[in-house]
Amino acid sequence: MTPANRVIVNTAILYGRMVLTVGVSLYSTRLILDALGSTDYGIFELVAGIIAVLAFLKNTMATSTQRFLSFYQGKNDIENQKSVFANSLAMHVALGLLIVVVLALLESYLFEHFLNIAENRIYAAKIVYRTMLASLLFSMINVPFMGTLVAHENLLFVAVVNILEALLKLAIAFILISLQGNRLIAYSYLMAALAFVTLILYVVFCIRKYDECSLKNTQINKEQIKELSSFAGWNLFGALCGLGRTQGLAVLLNIFFGTVINAAYGIANQLSAQMYFLSATMLRALNPQIMKSEGVDDRERMLRLSMIASKFGFFLVAIIAIPAIFEMNCILKFWLKDVPEFTTIFAQLILVSILLNQITIGLQSALQATGRIKLYQTVVGGVILMTLPVAYIFLKMGFPPYYVFVSYLCLEAIGVGLRIWIAQKIAQLSVPLYLKRVMVVSIVPLISNIAICWLITRNLEMEYRFLLTGCLSAIVFTTSIYFYGLYEDEKTLLTKFFNTIMNKVRK
Repeated sequence: MTPANRVIVNTAILYGRMVLTVGVSLYSTRLILDALGSTDYGIFELVAGIIAVLAFLKNTMATSTQRFLSFYQGKNDIENQKSVFANSLAMHVALGLLIVVVLALLESYLFEHFLNIAENRIYAAKIVYRTMLASLLFSMINVPFMGTLVAHENLLFVAVVNILEALLKLAIAFILISLQGNRLIAYSYLMAALAFVTLILYVVFCIRKYDECSLKNTQINKEQIKELSSFAGWNLFGALCGLGRTQGLAVLLNIFFGTVINAAYGIANQLSAQMYFLSATMLRALNPQIMKSEGVDDRERMLRLSMIASKFGFFLVAIIAIPAIFEMNCILKFWLKDVPEFTTIFAQLILVSILLNQITIGLQSALQATGRIKLYQTVVGGVILMTLPVAYIFLKMGFPPYYVFVSYLCLEAIGVGLRIWIAQKIAQLSVPLYLKRVMVVSIVPLISNIAICWLITRNLEMEYRFLLTGCLSAIVFTTSIYFYGLYEDEKTLLTKFFNTIMNKVRK
């Protein structure tokens, strides 16, 4: 199978997975919120909210292993692939244990001096915290195996496991509804068990399928561990900056407003996670080719693929996010029985921030491919963390809670400019070409999408209007993308994609 066809097939597999899992995940959230109640759901999002963004942390760390494996695959070097896997596994086991120990030592301080949780829920919250640590360890050990699957572009197995995870989460939701007693504690144990099952599936499959997933006769290479740890360390720093922003804002809201506001924040983050999932799905299909292009010294193709990733990532999120922003209140009322206060404005602002992030999402992969990520992670990660002090100042001055997302949005805009500048400096990105091929051609489709959503919501009142808004805006948006948002080579790529799908269907 050619690289282009492999990208097309993997993209189709992952989006098929997405269709199956997104609806199940959203419905599961509704059932879990109903079973736990706003207070306990808020506690879980506050104390174990790391689980909600664990996929982001896990995928970010997996990129480190996948980058080196893809790089050596491009050079057809199986010995270095074996060495990379063995040393990556040793490093992630050690790192996972270190993080768990540090977080365990911080437990008393967090619960006694930092978190604002009702006295009668402290015991349950501590159980949640400890089971979250177990889930974190399982996920860290899983990183090299996930990186191996992505490097081999075997995304069918990844899709199957993700679908199984979604179905098991739905089963957990139904179990919670039928349980008596402390449902929060039961939920935390079941989620930890799910993380363990996922680890076992990845380990067994990879050891049986891939030659490099073997520890036999493989020496621990200190120089390679140093190289891997440096790359993974900066990746982890960037991931922890994003995690620190997400969880830090949750803690700030908890300190100023209590646990109930965390339920609104948690629901908004559930929606944002699904939006990131859209572009991450496409990036997962493109990333191995971006890395392999750099491995064979084809910088031009690597940058071209990263620009395609940025533009298509933005379009994929915008087609859902923009109508969702206009219809957020109706969507939340349809989705949830009781909508916590501030959920609507939280969700709207975070979706706007995600749209800004997506316009440069491919540049992150380009910088990963070069292996020179220290400057990027330091500068952009530092800007992301600045959200916390800015949000704190807003709240201390008496502004309403949604101002935490105003700071989030403003600093995300700064991050966009910094990504472009750093990619120019490190990967020799042509800024005029990037603006021309990604940003300028996105203007007409973006305006057309906003206009149709505004016209419908301004002039029409009906039940389930959000369905009409979503369908009509999607038609207008995709049409304007094809005529105004794509260059001829990108239209050719899309044509090949649809022809491949149609040929598969006919067979």
